[in-house]
Amino acid sequence: MKKRFGLLLILALAFLLVQCSDRTVEPEPVNDSPVRTPDNLNAAEQELAGSFNRFGLKLFREIVDQEPGDINLFLSPVSVSMALGMTCNGARGQTRDEMQTTLEIAGLTPEEMNHAYHSLIQLLVTLDDDVKLTIANSIWSRTGLPVKDEFIELNRTYFDALVRTLDFSDSTAADTINAWVYENTGGKIEKIISGPISPDVVMHLINAIYFKAAWTIPFNPDSTLDAGFNLPDGSTTACRMMNKEGYFHIRLTPDFYAVDLPYGDSSFSMLVILPHQEIGIDSVVRQMTEENWIAWTDPFVIHNIPLSLPRFKVEYEIQLKPILESMGMPLSFTPAADFTGMVEGGGLWIDAVKHKTYVEINEEGTEAAAVTDVIMVTSMPPPFVADRPFLFVIYERVNKTILFMGRIVKPSTD
Repeated sequence: MKKRFGLLLILALAFLLVQCSDRTVEPEPVNDSPVRTPDNLNAAEQELAGSFNRFGLKLFREIVDQEPGDINLFLSPVSVSMALGMTCNGARGQTRDEMQTTLEIAGLTPEEMNHAYHSLIQLLVTLDDDVKLTIANSIWSRTGLPVKDEFIELNRTYFDALVRTLDFSDSTAADTINAWVYENTGGKIEKIISGPISPDVVMHLINAIYFKAAWTIPFNPDSTLDAGFNLPDGSTTACRMMNKEGYFHIRLTPDFYAVDLPYGDSSFSMLVILPHQEIGIDSVVRQMTEENWIAWTDPFVIHNIPLSLPRFKVEYEIQLKPILESMGMPLSFTPAADFTGMVEGGGLWIDAVKHKTYVEINEEGTEAAAVTDVIMVTSMPPPFVADRPFLFVIYERVNKTILFMGRIVKPSTD
């Protein structure tokens, strides 16, 4: 099988935001917690940091199995995890158990989960002054939905979520939400939902991530040349190949050749994994477990080598519902789901989990963005059309005192 170099570049970026998620704060009151260092994590923080990799690697393998082999893929496991983490704060019973198992955080209590998410968010966005990384969360609920105060406060406190009620029937409601998405992805993702919003949709829980970083050692644009790129079907296509020579951290295995390219002060990197031509990309994807990922990224060997990497830009979108169902949380997507921690009386379930991403690699560095939207719905009663005889009662609501009663069998305005 021909090497699918572009897909593996995208694969490497899928874990870009995960590779350094190793510092956070103690599960004390959020605003008073001491600052952590990447090598000083408590048990809950280590568990959540590891879950990003375990969940992300499995999610990626599932997507690769589902999607055609000739398209580019790009995803953010951290974005998906955070959007579902907010949602998990409203889940109860078996629904919550399935969600936490799927997210690989079954061993954490709700308190540990929330503190750890908050800690890792703070870690990632402050880790490197030379890298711009923003993580934003928001919850948009339909006007009149009895959202529980505890659910709102948990997500405000630990996910720093913007919480807004919105008239979803208004023609501008989708535009309002999309404007937030646009702002929090550096203008790279224009929208995640289309209007008008369906009457059964009662809540959107959204995570947005934006990343922009320069290579620690940039490519010289003058060295970028036209080149051929080998496609899976054996044909070739033209590309702009960036070139440079220097000392790089590399790894050579029987299955692939990998090089690590750092950003900024080297707190973040991109690992490019190139399968040997006789091995093929599918074989390497199947090996992508947490254990192998750790082995592949530590330690490296340093060598002076020439390096060629194509410029590229990818926009990708996927509906994650069938994949998440197969990964272990089917109950969340049925009317039997228990989200009584989210609204009074429950009656909500997840209708869809939409994931949309953007990435551009050039001589200067990398710009990437991701949005995950968890869409909550409720069962809608049939339309009320009084087109046959009916009764009506006029009453005082506090004491239920009936003032008037009537029956209409033949309406008339005369």
